[in-house]
Amino acid sequence: MSGPRQQTVLAPRDGSLGALLRVSDDRLAPGQAYGAHEHAAVDVVAVVLAGSLRHRWGEGALLGAGDVAVLRAGTGLVHDEAAGDDGARVLQCYLRPADPAAPPGHEVHRAVAGPVDLARPDATLWVGQGLPGVPVDVPAGVLLVAGGQTEVVHHLGGSVVPAEPVTFLLWQLETGRPAWAEE
Repeated sequence: MSGPRQQTVLAPRDGSLGALLRVSDDRLAPGQAYGAHEHAAVDVVAVVLAGSLRHRWGEGALLGAGDVAVLRAGTGLVHDEAAGDDGARVLQCYLRPADPAAPPGHEVHRAVAGPVDLARPDATLWVGQGLPGVPVDVPAGVLLVAGGQTEVVHHLGGSVVPAEPVTFLLWQLETGRPAWAEE
């Protein structure tokens, strides 16, 4: 079996989006896993769009559609994620770490609708759902609209009317360097 189908939808190489380094739209077949892999000095925010995903690290966690997992790799860890029997579609958002010297950690926010507390001053995430033809008031920022495909737009704030069922991810980002990077 080959690995998950991954499509990078955002990867600014110039640091213009502050802490946000990359966003990948990943699709996993039922039971498919990424394989054990290492992370260090990165925060990974995984938004489950469809299906289910089991995170294998520490105590582990089973995630369903609408859940948001925040993995802080800190000083380093090895983990894996595997789709449930229903497969999975996940937006994986990679951020510069809030604290690269911190011990690794993992937290899950269940059935998110609205802001997600990432416990960091330089990046805020807002998640919402949209139905065809129904306006949704979305804050200003870098907007990912995940329907059949994932589109990225700079959104000035205000109403968005999707043409299909979608999940909105809105990133509000400070573009300066963190204090630890200035030292």
